[in-house]
Amino acid sequence: MTKRKQIVAGNWKMNMDYEQGRDLTKAVIDGLQPSDALVILGTPFIHLRNVASIIKDISNLKLAAQNCHQEESGAYTGEVSASMLKSCGVEYVILGHSERREYFGEKDELIAKKIDAVLGQGMEPIYCCGEKLDVRESGKQNELVAEQVKTALFHLSAEDLQKVVIAYEPVWAIGTGKTASPAQAQEMHAHIRSLIRDQYGAEIADSITILYGGSVKPGNAKELFANPDVDGGLIGGASLKAADFNAIVDSF
Repeated sequence: MTKRKQIVAGNWKMNMDYEQGRDLTKAVIDGLQPSDALVILGTPFIHLRNVASIIKDISNLKLAAQNCHQEESGAYTGEVSASMLKSCGVEYVILGHSERREYFGEKDELIAKKIDAVLGQGMEPIYCCGEKLDVRESGKQNELVAEQVKTALFHLSAEDLQKVVIAYEPVWAIGTGKTASPAQAQEMHAHIRSLIRDQYGAEIADSITILYGGSVKPGNAKELFANPDVDGGLIGGASLKAADFNAIVDSF
């Protein structure tokens, strides 16, 4: 099987003022142990340039933005383009997070355009997908996630798809303290990989990194990451505490 990247990505969301973000970045660096895992810090826009300068000499520590606009430039007050992110040293962009879907009405047709914009600038999208609680309780989670993945990603060439990191985040487990069981996480990750296998073939499917997100903590990370199709995590609340975040990285 193709060796896949193991990734722990932190999503700070709308937290940390400028000084707090600087201090958190330095604390993460101070606590990092040697690891084969790639570590990504997903920060608000105000931190991007400063964090990029702090981490520039650390080979396994990368920078992500939390969103971008789908257009290259124009009269879109308050928005940030992929090329602007690129100029700040960003290498990854989180797209399709459930909070963007819920609070800003983003649909996969729009997210697909954002993915194209990010890839066009030589950066890598972290594409988020996942179901709400009512969908899980109705047993239709596989159908929903399949529709999300197909709409957002299946227009891509095999070459471009291999540059995408997928993050499965059951919405009912984000910030709620609830976590999908290791078996539930593995089942959905295997389902996502099977969708890619059917469309692009086994070699491509086996090369795609799929992360789990949803109340990942130091206490459950190792068990989650031990699943064969779970390649790491997209970490929310625990990424705001350097000790917790580094402990999750150490779970590998």
